[in-house]
Amino acid sequence: MYIKQFFIDLKLNICFVCKWLWIAFVLGIVCGIVGALFHISIDYVTDFRLSHSWIVWGLPIGGVCIVYLYRLVHLSHEPGTNTIIQSIRQQEKVPVLLAPAIFLATIITHLFGGSSGREGAALQIGGSLATSFGKIIHADQREMSMLIMCGMSAVFSALFGTPLTATLFSMEVVSVGVFYYAALVPCLCSSLISFGIAQLFGCQPTFYQLSIPFQLTPIMSLRLAVFAFIIAAFSIVFVLMMHYSHKCFHQYFHNPYIRVIIGSFMLMILVFFFQQRYLGAGMEIVAEALYHQALPYDFFMKAIFTAITIGCGFKGGEIVPTFVIGSTLGYVSALLLGIDPHLGAAIGIVGMFCCVINSPLTSLMLGAEMFGIQYLTAMAIVVALCYVLSGYFSLYQAQKIVYSKTSVEFINQNAK
Repeated sequence: MYIKQFFIDLKLNICFVCKWLWIAFVLGIVCGIVGALFHISIDYVTDFRLSHSWIVWGLPIGGVCIVYLYRLVHLSHEPGTNTIIQSIRQQEKVPVLLAPAIFLATIITHLFGGSSGREGAALQIGGSLATSFGKIIHADQREMSMLIMCGMSAVFSALFGTPLTATLFSMEVVSVGVFYYAALVPCLCSSLISFGIAQLFGCQPTFYQLSIPFQLTPIMSLRLAVFAFIIAAFSIVFVLMMHYSHKCFHQYFHNPYIRVIIGSFMLMILVFFFQQRYLGAGMEIVAEALYHQALPYDFFMKAIFTAITIGCGFKGGEIVPTFVIGSTLGYVSALLLGIDPHLGAAIGIVGMFCCVINSPLTSLMLGAEMFGIQYLTAMAIVVALCYVLSGYFSLYQAQKIVYSKTSVEFINQNAK
């Protein structure tokens, strides 16, 4: 009886692996190509903007084009990353036209200098491509949820060159406290395939080589605890800025064209006073914090620029700006606490990332893939404390907090 059941279970498991390996393989290739093209396009328009600084004064034109584009493809309700997260948990459909719309809209945003990242677009592109593929193979609702996670992992991996982080991200970010282990094989496969495809296109992984001596002592542990408190406190401020900016723009300016034009002029006024340092994704500021120095107000200004950009209707994502905020705040905080500021910048990225998405394992893997494992213990201390101290706030309000962060308790509430 037991032997028979063993072979039955073995057959089912082999069938599952074989089925999802070929699905993830095909999806990984498609998402890898699209992700690589997206990566190259973003780099190209960013270089164009940096060499033609006058183009920032065309922000209102770019904003109007984005609103018109979404109206043209009948996406007037402005679906975003929250839509992708809801589609996995509630098994809802993702708009097929979301992929080309967010692809073009994010490129327009970066061309004119909007302060946004790429990962929000990556998740939406991946979810939309996966939905289209699911319709072709006639996937049911449960399979569609798995496909969307594969698509998210694949495009995320192609853009950032962090395949293991991309794998864990889509499995952990949907429901805090619940890990979708069933998606491990397909997400890992699609992520690795996409990563390989992106490298064939010349897309380099996001990695920073640091050579900073570090020794964990009781005093250093205490400093890291205070460091985590500072990161967590500002993460809540940043999340609230993002949410209230979106709410205020939509409450006071009902017309999306007026909304994006007002936001564009606000950004242009800020550029007049602070130049163009905080435009675009801002990865050059991350490099400055890691290898040189950051300005003491960088983190706050980047938060303001990003809140206005995303709130008024420009497209992209919040995670790369989060890296900028985390690195610069980490740099400043480390100086105050007697920690090497460059190490503080690295740990700040990982800690802030954990705070705003409530995904500690993904954050640790991000730290390992971006900086190596030599600082993983310090990062683990900060991530663990940041996860608890940041409360139930999240950039993605569609996140479901399934289990409490402070007790073994089923709470099943939405993120704030």
